[in-house]
Amino acid sequence: MALNLKPISGSANRVIVEPAAAEEKTASGIYIPDTAKEKPSKGVVVSVSDEDSEGKKPTVKVGDVVLYGKYGGTELPIDGKDYLIMRESDIYAVLG
Repeated sequence: MALNLKPISGSANRVIVEPAAAEEKTASGIYIPDTAKEKPSKGVVVSVSDEDSEGKKPTVKVGDVVLYGKYGGTELPIDGKDYLIMRESDIYAVLG
């Protein structure tokens, strides 16, 4: 599950997230066509940067399930899988 890619923190800590699969059907059982699926806002952290330029370490860790903004992060396709790279500050919550 660990990605062999480490983001560079720069001015803010960065994380790489593997987005969850889009919902295939509604709670009532109606299937959602590909054109109507919403971009997921939940995913699993697969890599984190080291300390940022101010010496702060990331609070999220590899394996955490997180919630982020619908349009947060930059898409990063690697080995046929899609990932998102984003600032740690773009993460709204860690699910326990």
